[in-house]
This record gives sequence, structure tokens and C-alpha cells, in this order.
Amino acid sequence: MSALRSKVLVAATLSLATTATAFAGGYTTPVVEPVVAPIVDAAPADWQGGYAGLTLGYAFNGEDEVGIDQPPHGSGAGTPDELELSGANAGIRVGYRWQQGNWVYGPELGYEGGSIKDDFSTAGYDAESKIKNVLALRFKAGYVLNNGVMVYGIVGAARAKVDYKVEGDGEHGPIALNDDFSENGYIVGLGAEKMLNERLSLTGEYEYANFGKTTLADANDVATRATPKYHNIKVGLNFKF
Repeated sequence: MSALRSKVLVAATLSLATTATAFAGGYTTPVVEPVVAPIVDAAPADWQGGYAGLTLGYAFNGEDEVGIDQPPHGSGAGTPDELELSGANAGIRVGYRWQQGNWVYGPELGYEGGSIKDDFSTAGYDAESKIKNVLALRFKAGYVLNNGVMVYGIVGAARAKVDYKVEGDGEHGPIALNDDFSENGYIVGLGAEKMLNERLSLTGEYEYANFGKTTLADANDVATRATPKYHNIKVGLNFKF
């Protein structure tokens, strides 16, 4: 009886060991598939609304060829030299922008003043041209990049106030002109704007301004033709309402 009990205990022990081994060897850790979140493009920054700003610029490579045309006109003007306009300028601006997705566009009214000028004394003549101020209505249209920078183009109409002087008595005859005039022109350019926070943004712009040709004459009907134009690099700061 004792021997039978021993055999039963051994058999039970072997059975439990076999079962445990089977469970240990047959268990497989379940594979959990990672959940991939959908990629959602961030919405472009909000550029729509009104804004006001300040600009600081420097004009360069300006051209204004000085010609002296004695009466009767049409016989050909002499050209003693050329004025190369350059100088610092500062301005204020206000505008409004609409936004459709990444596209942003709208008008901007700006006023700039400074010292964009040049002068010469040569061949018996003294000449000076100075653009005192410019009032411009611009239209800007741009695209917002993923890094929050907007790049844009600029087109606009402008009106400049110019002081102009040509005096002397050289090989092209006498002239005594000291006058000022206002003339319409156009502006084209490119720019980029970086939003610093919800209200402030920093701008950098290149513009070319051209104010056509204006004929001026002194008391003796000796004429010259002003042709002010220049390039301008500007930085600015905008505040969004």
C-alpha cells in the first residue's frame, strides 16, 4: 500500500512538472501594434487685419541726368554731368490685409521723408536734386511659408516732392534755375516679413522708385529735365491691431 502511494505521488509530480513546462514553453507575449497619430499640417499664422508700422531705409544708385536746353528748344540739350541720388530715409505706414490659406494680400499707405539727394559742381555749373518726401499707395501680395515667414511682391503708385537746382554759365550757356516740383511715379519691389509674436512683425524690403521726366525752365526759358529714380533697401516693424 505504501509502495502504491509512492507511485501515485511520483506520477502526479511528473504530470505537474510536464504541465508547467508546457505552459512555460508555449506562452507567447502578445504583439501590440503601435498607434500612429495622423499628421496634421499646422494652420498658417493669422496675418489678416489692420496694422501700422515704421520703416528705416537707405536709397542708392539713383540717377538724374542734368541737361541744359537753350531756347529755341529742340536744338539739343547739353549734359554737363549726372546726379547720383542716395541717402537715408524713414517712414510710417498703415495697411490692411486679407488672408486665404497661405495667401495674404492688401493695400498699404505710406509716407517717407529724408535726404535722398546728390549735387555736383562741374564745367561751370552747380546742380542739386533732393527728394524731400514720398507719399505712396502700395499693394502687397504674398505667401506664408511653414516657418512663419511671409514673402511678398510690391507694386504701387507714388508722388514725390523734389527740390531742384541748376545754376551756372558754362559751355552749354547760362541757366539760373532754383525750383521745386511734385511728380507722380511708380514703385515695385520684393519683401519678407517675420512674425515675432501675435502683434509684432519684422520686415525687410527692396524697392525701385521711378518718377519719370519733368521739364523745368528758368526765367529766360532755359530748360532742364529732372528724371529722379532710385533703389531703396528698408527694414521695418509692424504692429497688428
